[in-house]
Amino acid sequence: MPRPLPPPDAPPSKAAIGHPIHREKPLGNERWPRPPSACPARLLEIVPTGARITVAGLVLVRQRPGTAKGVIFITLEDETGTCNVVVWAKIYERFRRAVIAGRLLRVTGRVQRQTNIVHVVAEEIEDISPMLDLLLSPELTPDICRAGDQP
Repeated sequence: MPRPLPPPDAPPSKAAIGHPIHREKPLGNERWPRPPSACPARLLEIVPTGARITVAGLVLVRQRPGTAKGVIFITLEDETGTCNVVVWAKIYERFRRAVIAGRLLRVTGRVQRQTNIVHVVAEEIEDISPMLDLLLSPELTPDICRAGDQP
């Protein structure tokens, strides 16, 4: 059931303007096929600096700026938010295929915090894109977004 609309004079909420931290996700955490041993993005802000963790998510952005001396920056998204990953040139060469071709990645590395920005500095990268096929199973497709119901 859709939410009632706010009064016209009400200020917009963060959720209403699509704030990435507060937007609603169509699938609940209990139904999402979470990769084993992966920390949700929303918990990264409480993980201590230097801790070794594993994160997983869809690849939103891959960046390799010319001024970064071979460093690649990847942004992953899971059902709870986004995660920034730093891939040094040596790690890139070791996991090149996963970094280039992976649509869903699991990354193990160390948490690095600079002011309010949290990064995971990659040590291991695994392409888990075949797990995307699990999203096609009927029990994970909410009734509100089945393709046959679209106009």
